Amino acid sequence: MPSHRQEPELQEKFQTLVDEHKKILYKVCNSYCRDPDSRDDLAQEIILQLWRSFPKFDGRCRFSTWMYRIALNIAISFYRRETTRRRHLISGEQHLLEIAGATESQPEDVRLLYELIDELDPLEKALILLYLDGNSYQEIADVLGITETNVATKISRLKTKMKQELHS
Repeated sequence: MPSHRQEPELQEKFQTLVDEHKKILYKVCNSYCRDPDSRDDLAQEIILQLWRSFPKFDGRCRFSTWMYRIALNIAISFYRRETTRRRHLISGEQHLLEIAGATESQPEDVRLLYELIDELDPLEKALILLYLDGNSYQEIADVLGITETNVATKISRLKTKMKQELHS
């Protein structure tokens, strides 16, 4: 851990980088949580883990790649915990009402996209999120720790799956 003398500089550098890449945080949180309170909890958890890990960030990859990797790992774990917890707390009908309420003010095509993304498993969500954000297959592979070929195959299958869902 850095000395106390360096910590304000480290905090300032961290805050600047997170501010520059805050869209990553919004995209990840919005993709894995529909409930505003859960989104806020997830965002706080991601920022906390980013801060804890920041002294280990060595610049070998872009900050955005590093941030995506951490944010997605936290979001996937959070999503799994929340899904298990919700299964025990609320019925499926109430969950559908929450989703409808969160998306009714969005344009129809965006709402449909979020509904399709909601149906994906956590890895598929991460893939589609990174893809829609304009990352290259190599960048997606770096974030997710899979091969570029695997990324291409999975994205192709996801596109086909989502097109079929839209037309059914």
